[in-house]
Amino acid sequence: MALILGTEYCKVDSNGRFKFPIALKRQLETEDSRFVIRQSVNAECLELWPYASFQVEVGELQKMLNPYSIRDNQIMRKLTRANLVEMDSTDRLLIPPERKSVIGDAKEIVLQSTGKCIEIWNRQAYDKMNQETADFASIVDKRLGELHGLPSAGDAD
Repeated sequence: MALILGTEYCKVDSNGRFKFPIALKRQLETEDSRFVIRQSVNAECLELWPYASFQVEVGELQKMLNPYSIRDNQIMRKLTRANLVEMDSTDRLLIPPERKSVIGDAKEIVLQSTGKCIEIWNRQAYDKMNQETADFASIVDKRLGELHGLPSAGDAD
């Protein structure tokens, strides 16, 4: 599975297509032009997954979840509610009509990598999200400190 890094700004045409940036395309380990688009569970954006990476992700979910559990089936259903899209000959991707409501009528989007997938944000929503996480250093300090059993900088005296 490729590690995808970067932030790219793209224009969206009237049909909902955008040109996939070459800087991101070069990082993909395969010539497969298929992607999966789904709505993010925890943010007002879409997630764009290389098809092979999405297959791995779903496989991991299937190992963790009980197929006979109503709750686990709801989780699987929500996390696999997605569209398969393919890059055209000019490196454009189409945002499916049923996913366009997440980005609204945006003429500009931001592609923000998360390592495993790429988030697709309406430019205005992306800028707002970045302003809301202005105190990111304290969030990192607290959460990573918790994960490593360390006190946060605010706790040390």
